[in-house]
Amino acid sequence: MNTLTAAEADILADPAAHRILTGDRPTGRLHLGHYFGTLHNRVRLQHLGVETFVLIADYQVLTDRDIADDLAGHVEELMLDYLAVGIDPQRSTIFTHSAVPALNQLLLPFLSLVSVAELGRNPTVKDEIAHSRQSSVSGLMFTYPVHQAADILFCKADLVPVGQDQLPHLELTRTIARRFNDRYGKLFPEPAAMLSAAPLLLGTDGTKMSKSRGNAVALAADADATARLLRGAKTDGERHITYDPAHRPEVSSLVLLTALCEDRDPVAVAAEIGGEGAAALKKRATEAVNEYLAPIRARRAQYAQDRGYLRQVLREGNERAIAIAEKTLSEVRAAMNHLC
Repeated sequence: MNTLTAAEADILADPAAHRILTGDRPTGRLHLGHYFGTLHNRVRLQHLGVETFVLIADYQVLTDRDIADDLAGHVEELMLDYLAVGIDPQRSTIFTHSAVPALNQLLLPFLSLVSVAELGRNPTVKDEIAHSRQSSVSGLMFTYPVHQAADILFCKADLVPVGQDQLPHLELTRTIARRFNDRYGKLFPEPAAMLSAAPLLLGTDGTKMSKSRGNAVALAADADATARLLRGAKTDGERHITYDPAHRPEVSSLVLLTALCEDRDPVAVAAEIGGEGAAALKKRATEAVNEYLAPIRARRAQYAQDRGYLRQVLREGNERAIAIAEKTLSEVRAAMNHLC
């Protein structure tokens, strides 16, 4: 049984016995890749009864950006996306790094449990550094996997939804939890990965869908902007539409997006379009996306009319996270004889 199957089986058997930590950096509006990759699953898990913590990782914006431009505005935009897709603040705790000092204070004792060499070997950190837009790398960039360990362990999450590229981070979290438990007494779970089975959607330029590349349909985009983006999506020179991700990735990504929005099988969708070509595929994809996102966009617009409610939701989530973090930090301090 693989990790995903085991985690899912455990959740279905007793959802209330689990706690999940997930989240995003507030660097721009979320898009369809985020929705089908993680957001849809978060809503599903909360409805199953799993205790869910959703982190707005505002401090981690500083890892690779010299200036956190309009950070408060980005946080509100993220909140709007969360609420619009169905994250329920009565079932999920939404909070920010910057509001929970005790969480961030865990970074110091956790750093004492890992070596510089271990941080340097982390392949995800290496990749982040290689693709950093800065001329030099900050210490925060180098140590942010330990900060992520604090995110996960402050609330004693036992399951963390991740993609393959995030597994090294989670393994470091497990290492920190294990070393703390061995040295100071058992306090933390060793969280397991919920490997994402989410479909891979490419951006309209055929590369990874990304906020910063201008190749993604934002959840907040209107119908006209969506149509414009999808009309310009990269395809290939073959007229007949097929679903073949290995050999026709751009066409297949559009087919898959259409199928996800229509709740259909992508092979069947491709067969229905067939010889009508890329223009017909883009038209159908546009109609499917706009129909699917219409209720999400309507809810988002409604929430946007009451910014006070957004602040209330975040304040209440922060208060809950603060209480949990302070309790955990107190336990850590006691276990370490108040060394931190």
